[in-house]
Amino acid sequence: MKITSDMVTSCLESVIDPEIGVSVVDLGLIYDVRIDGERISVDMTLTSSGCPMAGLLAGSVEQALREAFDGAEVEVNVVWDPPWTPERMSPELRERFGFRRCG
Repeated sequence: MKITSDMVTSCLESVIDPEIGVSVVDLGLIYDVRIDGERISVDMTLTSSGCPMAGLLAGSVEQALREAFDGAEVEVNVVWDPPWTPERMSPELRERFGFRRCG
């Protein structure tokens, strides 16, 4: 089975931020997915650098990928550039939380 970025993103929709109760994908925490054969690399961020859930979320992303893609090499990197902003959330989630674009 050839692993695709869409497959990885779909898998990560099941990873829920325990503080907010929505997926890391809808929150816009997944910045980049790279596939090289059986190697999956994911760059993700958090809503703030002081997030107490940092280890849990990154670990949950890694675990979900390992379970979905048995035998694949998985690397999850927490990055801070660019910083997360509410604009990264899905449009539905921004509306749910009352974020609107200005201008």
